Amino acid sequence: MDPLSLSARDLAAALRHRRISAREVLEAHIARIDAVNPAVNAVVTQVREQARAQALAADELAAATAPEELPVLHGIPMTHKDTHATAGIRTTSGSPLFADLVPRQSDAVIERFQRAGVISTGKNNVPEFAAGSHTYNEVFGTTLNPYDLTRSAGGSSGGAGVTLATRIQPLADGSDMGGSLRNPAAFNNVVGFRATPGVVPNAPARDPRAWLGQKGAMARSVEDVILALSVIAGPDARSPAWCPTPAGAFADLLTEAVGRGTPDRPLAGVRVAVTTDFGLDVPVEDEVAGVVLRQAEVLAGLGASVVQGCPRLREADRVFDATRAFDMALALRDVVASHPGQVKDEVLWNVERGLALTSVDLMEVAVARGRLDREIGRFFGAGPAEGSGDRGVDVLLAPTTQLVPFPAEWTWPREVAGTPMQTYIEWMRSVTLISATGCPAISVPGGFTAAGLPVGLQLVGAPGRDVDLLRVARAYDEATRHADRAPAI
Repeated sequence: MDPLSLSARDLAAALRHRRISAREVLEAHIARIDAVNPAVNAVVTQVREQARAQALAADELAAATAPEELPVLHGIPMTHKDTHATAGIRTTSGSPLFADLVPRQSDAVIERFQRAGVISTGKNNVPEFAAGSHTYNEVFGTTLNPYDLTRSAGGSSGGAGVTLATRIQPLADGSDMGGSLRNPAAFNNVVGFRATPGVVPNAPARDPRAWLGQKGAMARSVEDVILALSVIAGPDARSPAWCPTPAGAFADLLTEAVGRGTPDRPLAGVRVAVTTDFGLDVPVEDEVAGVVLRQAEVLAGLGASVVQGCPRLREADRVFDATRAFDMALALRDVVASHPGQVKDEVLWNVERGLALTSVDLMEVAVARGRLDREIGRFFGAGPAEGSGDRGVDVLLAPTTQLVPFPAEWTWPREVAGTPMQTYIEWMRSVTLISATGCPAISVPGGFTAAGLPVGLQLVGAPGRDVDLLRVARAYDEATRHADRAPAI
């Protein structure tokens, strides 16, 4: 049995039923890091002896415990995003200022993975303070795309995406403010899911009510993302955000048949609206747009009703830009003030924009967000949606990224489809516009360009309807399985 070729769900079952040991899986995980990490630079911190001790303890527990009583992810090794605090394991956030920081407390998602049986083996590379969707920093250097080692792996969960694509591990944790789960998923031919705010707790947090940045999961299949959510989702006493998904909903979804229609038409009755420019003339490379439109036909072949359409997102840029600036200033203003000239320009720019916000700015943004919320309700609700007849739609289909993975030596793309980009964030509007809505969104592998570069599809659902969105995404993923095409590395 090759544990690296198994899905997370199948590997967890093999471990629980002692068809393979936690020690065997861990050593395969370590050997794979040794084999591919020198080329891609995804894993930046390792705690091998600590992990080996945990694997031994896991095997001893399995020998004394009935399989059904073991934790859901018993014995599965994982490296974690380097912006997620891990007690006893170095957490740098990609910054020289924190190159030797070892937290005493873990983030909630790490605690939940570990309680579910995960063996933590180290950390994955990130951009400095997770600013930007290209994974490079002064501490560890650049993470490279395994499908083309001259290209970007995306970010900020770029290291996580690469560990999945290269079969180092079957599950990864990440976070997403402006696409940091979705962009690297698209660039690395894996799955990244941004849940409705409140589904996965952001705890502990300086601002426990912040809603734009969300923690979440990545995997090589939608099913494995659902498995991860069954572990990390749910309310946390440290987070006041309301959790809109009932306890156990993700575990229940795993037991369902794929889709709600017939086996050959699992998406019968599902209404899908497709856009490539988000109704705002967002520039998207022709190859990316072409993949999206071809996969819309695949969804139709699976039984979905597909129409052209998109919610009116004209307020989304304002909501995202101001909220991001406010959140980053709140999180990093002390670091910037205490270490002038020692953070990258993009971080400084965000903090300065946040500090410059006035009370009038914040009031205008609050009103704009209300208008955006009403528009999202109209589009997905009972009211008429553009191009879809007299009912709302169930899912929006759009590009995840506006371009294919770009050269790794760039800091960010200065142009997309002939349109100049003015800021480091502008080339990510395809995901930042959706972040501003509060909708759940998932990037699933959609195929490849002629040059063999991955393209991701972004599927978006109504706020709070995460399970419904994942049901559609899983049906598409099971029917296409683009993620089975592994990189040659």
